Amino acid sequence: MPTDRKPPRPGEIMLDFEPGTRGGPTLEFIGEIRSPWGPDDCPKNIGQARETGKPARVELRPEYAPALLGLEVGQPIILLFWMDRARRDLIRQAPRHADGLRGTFALRSPVRPNNISMSTVRITEIDHETGVIGIDAIDVLDHTPLLDIKPWLSRVDVPPGELT
Repeated sequence: MPTDRKPPRPGEIMLDFEPGTRGGPTLEFIGEIRSPWGPDDCPKNIGQARETGKPARVELRPEYAPALLGLEVGQPIILLFWMDRARRDLIRQAPRHADGLRGTFALRSPVRPNNISMSTVRITEIDHETGVIGIDAIDVLDHTPLLDIKPWLSRVDVPPGELT
């Protein structure tokens, strides 16, 4: 949980509590994402990460390695992860890339009440025994906790009306 509560930008709305302190359901981290990125050089989105050509990897906890059965090199997967170093207290934000204010739920920003984020990546290598998956790119800080992996399925994951 971040310790710095930066003052909001003009027009932003800040919660008067820290969402992470309210309690509630727990989550199991199944591993972590290893990336080449630190706080000062992390790309802002997966497109920027791919442009760098820097690969990354997923390292599962050993007990979850058997769950990789059926995944293959070249396959797209959806990673769900916990942005553990992102702030959680803004519900209206002033993004630098857009004119005007946006509600948190209208943005892909890591700043949200629950720092759950996702990215669709492609498997470049996979070791079913050790639970290590090479991926084409990722836009998260090194050692970001991993919540889940789901296969990307064209018949399910394309919005209605966009199937070709």
